[in-house]
Amino acid sequence: ELKQFFSEFGEITEAVVITDRHSGRSKGFGFVTFADAESAQKAISAMNGKEVEGRALTVNEAKSEN
Repeated sequence: ELKQFFSEFGEITEAVVITDRHSGRSKGFGFVTFADAESAQKAISAMNGKEVEGRALTVNEAKSEN
């Protein structure tokens, strides 16, 4: 489903919904990796703040903790 929401912006190499390891339920966030930075920027611009299934999305570039 996550991949479906973002596929219009470019080629997706990975889409992962983060789940609780004990219950298996979604934690309410995930990560989408695009094949190129331009597609990622288009997705951020178009989808950040957009409401999907009653929830406002926060879409931004993931930052490394290092």
